[in-house]
Amino acid sequence: MFKAIVIEKDDTGYRAAIQQLDDSRLPEGEVTVRVSHSTLNYKDGLAITGKGPVVRKFPMVPGIDLVGVVEASDSPDYQPGDAVLLNGWGVGEGHWGGLAQKARLKAEWLVPLPSAFTPAQAMSIGTAGYTAMLCVMALERHGVKPSDGEIVVTGAAGGVGSVALALLSKLGYTTVAVTGRPADADYLKSLGASEVMDRADFSQPGKPLARERWAGAVDVVGSHTLANICASTRYRGVVTACGLAGGMDLPATVAPFILRGVTLVGIDSVMCPREERLEAWRRLAQDLDISKLDAISREISLEEAIPLAGQLLQGQVRGRVVVRIGD
Repeated sequence: MFKAIVIEKDDTGYRAAIQQLDDSRLPEGEVTVRVSHSTLNYKDGLAITGKGPVVRKFPMVPGIDLVGVVEASDSPDYQPGDAVLLNGWGVGEGHWGGLAQKARLKAEWLVPLPSAFTPAQAMSIGTAGYTAMLCVMALERHGVKPSDGEIVVTGAAGGVGSVALALLSKLGYTTVAVTGRPADADYLKSLGASEVMDRADFSQPGKPLARERWAGAVDVVGSHTLANICASTRYRGVVTACGLAGGMDLPATVAPFILRGVTLVGIDSVMCPREERLEAWRRLAQDLDISKLDAISREISLEEAIPLAGQLLQGQVRGRVVVRIGD
């Protein structure tokens, strides 16, 4: 038997609760993992509360991240006792995820836990931090250098934004944090932000082209915020888009792209190829100041995850939430 958060939907409604499950309930997969830690992400909040159409079949165990030790394996790539982690791949949406003491998974979804991180540290990073690293790698791949100018990070007090600020700061970039929580200004500056701006400056309809400022951007908001970021990006600047906290729409014009040569790069962390995942985690081990993880993250129990999910969707949770699962 193992403990898990289980989401169910039937004629009586939509609900999430902790249940004790038999191992025979685990889905198909080559590798069974004894999970030690998971996380609570925006997508997990949508799944647990039912506020968004995240879960594709029921019953479902949420949790798009997990780290743990291989308990059994039919794959030559992993042996019992191996420390592994997982981000994305539709886990917690269409395949049982990490908010459980056990998970059974496809071997190709797993990557080895980098020796630089403890299991809890790996989940302090999680999908959000791994996504932030993909954004930074995309900025580099498109030629954005620290000397080119400021990088703006939206949703900066969230998981992606917090890790992005820490990474960019260590790499020598000048960053500007955008947040709706002015009380977090000192926190954001401790992660490396040189300036903190109010999200209200970006959330309303703007001009097709604004004054050039940004050499690059990491955007988790979408909608008017992303449109305004693109409009104020400098000639041949690069904007990475990885979230939709403000909406799925993009009320923009082509002006920044055809008059300033701005590049808009979409970042997908869910189905990202294994080789790029491995590189992202290698870079995280190399370029992330681990000492900042304590400030970025907090740890909760599995029992606390359900009530906290609603607070996360309301923007009341700062940084990363690590869910301690264990036995």
